[in-house]
Amino acid sequence: MKINVTRSSMPFYEEYCEEIKSIWDNHWLTNCGPKHNLLEEKLAEYLGVKKVTLFTNGHLALETAIAAFDFPTGSEVITTPFTFVSTTNAIVRNGLVPVFCDINEKDYTIDVTKIEALITEKTVAIVPVHVYGNICDVEEIDRIAKKHNLKVIYDAAHAFGVKYKGKGICNWGDASMLSFHATKVFNTIEGGAICYNDPSLEEKYKSMKNFGLVGEEECEYCGGNAKMNEFQACMGLCNLRHINDYISNRKRVFELYVKRLSNINGIVLCNKQLDVLSNYAYFPVKFDGYKYTRDEVKEMLAKHDIAARKYFYPCTNEFKCMSAFDSKTPIAHNISENILCLPLYHELSDEEVELICNIILN
Repeated sequence: MKINVTRSSMPFYEEYCEEIKSIWDNHWLTNCGPKHNLLEEKLAEYLGVKKVTLFTNGHLALETAIAAFDFPTGSEVITTPFTFVSTTNAIVRNGLVPVFCDINEKDYTIDVTKIEALITEKTVAIVPVHVYGNICDVEEIDRIAKKHNLKVIYDAAHAFGVKYKGKGICNWGDASMLSFHATKVFNTIEGGAICYNDPSLEEKYKSMKNFGLVGEEECEYCGGNAKMNEFQACMGLCNLRHINDYISNRKRVFELYVKRLSNINGIVLCNKQLDVLSNYAYFPVKFDGYKYTRDEVKEMLAKHDIAARKYFYPCTNEFKCMSAFDSKTPIAHNISENILCLPLYHELSDEEVELICNIILN
């Protein structure tokens, strides 16, 4: 069988069927049904945050998280180009200007030493990205934001369940977006959420994901339709019961990769972050002076029906649609040219990991 870069986590068939049974009794398919509301409660408890608002996908969650702060059109938002294009699109689609900050070479997150030089009188927010399960320097970002009176909205799509100093990572910033796409550590088939600790945001988020309606006869905001349905929520409730096992198995795969690929000339792995409880979301490898280039390794694996991914490539500030936003981020560019994410999912066997490593090394 082909080994994909990831494989969606799914509960037992019978477990999911049992979870969706009540939908046939109440005929409640969407519009914040009982399964949806229960998943919000369970996730807030698991993630250790005060509030979770569910969305049909992570992108619309991020767009809404930004839109809720009513930034003036044309305001500047400092962000990273080393991310999926959704992050940058969410900023631009809100009528804001992305200002790209380069990343650091240790964990590929935004370089906090370069943020303040990019702040102008038009800057209103920072949108940092937790990458591969590696977290940003949240404490320094918090200091900068408070000093300059900026909002912080995290793209935490890769950081489900990650903890820093014993605290859920979504407690930092004014809001954090999580993605529950099928490829993520935790999935609801498609889905996403905004996590936050300010209860005053709850009504606005819930209204904006439902066309901006407040009650049945009043539309207060120019919102969209981003509601999670009951079948998605049921998948989430099932997967949440198994999430600790999923992460434990991902850790096994991750550590086997580290054992086989460490201390190899030309192969660069991310260092373990201090005080961070990881979710082992991805296994990125940078090929820097190795006997094969990143693209050659990808091609060799593909010949054995093994799909690795150039993730992220290219940087978002190098897409044609972002050409209006001039920026130079040489470190992000270099890493995007040499990074490859190897297959990682909780059902990947030790034998398959050994096969992947042997192809790369031999």
